[in-house]
Amino acid sequence: MSKQFRKLKKASKNRTTEKKSSLVYAPYLDKVKAFITDLFMIYTPILYITVYGVMGSKEEFQNSNLAPFIAVFLYGVIYAVLISKFGQTPGKKAYNIKVVSQNGEKNLSFFAAFIRFFFFLFGVTILIGVLIPFYNRQKKSLHDYMARSVEIKI
Repeated sequence: MSKQFRKLKKASKNRTTEKKSSLVYAPYLDKVKAFITDLFMIYTPILYITVYGVMGSKEEFQNSNLAPFIAVFLYGVIYAVLISKFGQTPGKKAYNIKVVSQNGEKNLSFFAAFIRFFFFLFGVTILIGVLIPFYNRQKKSLHDYMARSVEIKI
């Protein structure tokens, strides 16, 4: 009986290592292109609606301390909803990239996706988030480490 259990345990361990090794990590350049696409498809309409629909003019938007933060917050919420529900934003879908949990099995929760967005902003602000992917095999950024996620090619 214990020999059968050892065989089953060994077989399941081999399957999990096969699953992890079969992940193809998304290239850094594709991630950047997907981000730029998302800016145009998601963030630009939010800014337009905020500036001209809510604030009334660009001068009022520029004079407001709160409006830019609200626009970024809305972008973060929409980003987190898309990542948690589908694992992709429109830009990531265009470049066949999916954001999944670190073991590659499932989508992130809304909270983890929002934390990932927050740490993306932080990492880009201090420029560390731009440099970390060049020094690891999985091409993970600071926000991927903090949210325990990985971007894979599908």
